[in-house]
Amino acid sequence: MSTRRQFVSASSVALTGAALGLHTPQASRDVDDAMPEAIRALTPMTAGVTPISVEERRARIEKAKRLMRETKIDALVLTGGTSMEYFTGIRWGVSERLLAAVIPVKGSAFLVTPKFEEGRAMEQAREGPLGVDAQVYAWEEDEDPHALVAQGFRARGLAAATVGVEETTRFVFADRMATSLPGAKFVSGTPISAGCRMVKDAHEIALMEHASKVTLAAYEAAWKSLTDGMTQSQFQVLVQDAHRQLGYDGSAGAQVGEFSALPHGSAKPQIIREGSIVLIDGGCKVEGYCSDISRTFVLGKATQRMKDVFEIEFRAQSAALAAARPGVLAASVDAAARKVIADGGFGPGYKYFTHRVGHGMGMDGHEWPYLVKGNTMPLQTGMVFSDEPGIYIPGEFGIRLEDDMVITETAARLLTPQSKSLEQPFAIA
Repeated sequence: MSTRRQFVSASSVALTGAALGLHTPQASRDVDDAMPEAIRALTPMTAGVTPISVEERRARIEKAKRLMRETKIDALVLTGGTSMEYFTGIRWGVSERLLAAVIPVKGSAFLVTPKFEEGRAMEQAREGPLGVDAQVYAWEEDEDPHALVAQGFRARGLAAATVGVEETTRFVFADRMATSLPGAKFVSGTPISAGCRMVKDAHEIALMEHASKVTLAAYEAAWKSLTDGMTQSQFQVLVQDAHRQLGYDGSAGAQVGEFSALPHGSAKPQIIREGSIVLIDGGCKVEGYCSDISRTFVLGKATQRMKDVFEIEFRAQSAALAAARPGVLAASVDAAARKVIADGGFGPGYKYFTHRVGHGMGMDGHEWPYLVKGNTMPLQTGMVFSDEPGIYIPGEFGIRLEDDMVITETAARLLTPQSKSLEQPFAIA
């Protein structure tokens, strides 16, 4: 579970939360330094990867407009972040300065941008699906950008529109837009943005599958390079180095021994010793699409207690995979894994399996929908989730297996092979 997590080891990586926000370890290795042979032997996995095209983004906008008509929303407001990139191709962070893209059901889209950023914003807009028709309203530093948003709406006859606001938009932006356009009704844009993003097409799935394979290869090379006495931070650097050898930026957090019983880890420095359980969790992005994989292994020999818990965990992950298929409620996938763990003596409820079994994935490491108790949404072909039950025994250790799975037309499949054992975590089960 790597996205929207904010655990920090004393001298290294902090893994996500949201998704997959991957943070670079503070410790790093110069490319000229001695590198373990298993990592040095890796070669780039970049051939054949194709980015999302302008035509694909244009089709996404058309789907958004269809959903807007169905939900009686007249326009969608996007600010910097993943959804803006998903629909428009514009890569933009979030700051106190408003940059907004407004996509109305009828008529051309428009942008509101800081004047000094206009060139950079329009460069991206014109290379994407908004094209040369996108009108721009540029505001100087002493002007109110929200008034320009209102001006764009009024120019399109939408002064009394129902406006969907993308879910990650800062409250201050949405609130001031509403104040500037008092005749409009501002509502959640999640039915539109999530309605488009929840179901992936073949290209998106291919990018995520490739990202998963990259991360698994990086993990295996780092695992082969693990030695007794290595610190948590040093191992995380190996994972980062391996991703770089494969041609991508990627990382993973590592939790050792009793700290692996904390799902998001500990900030305390940790040393890996013979017989230690190590739980790693992270991923990378390929053309904007995430992987999110966890592996748990032992340096050397596992105890029988460890092996027994791993077996329950493996069966729980398998049960979630078997339960997932089109039409099944999201909650039932969580229930299938949780039953295995409870029946194995690690129940009831969230006592030892302390989190949901999975989250949606795409351009963000965590996105709609979620495999959690109470979620009655039926699964659809093309949805992608993490499958990551966990068993966390306070004061002893934790074991989590996480692979990413796609809902097919009849069932579900994992994008990477399941882990076989604590001692051979990268052998095919």
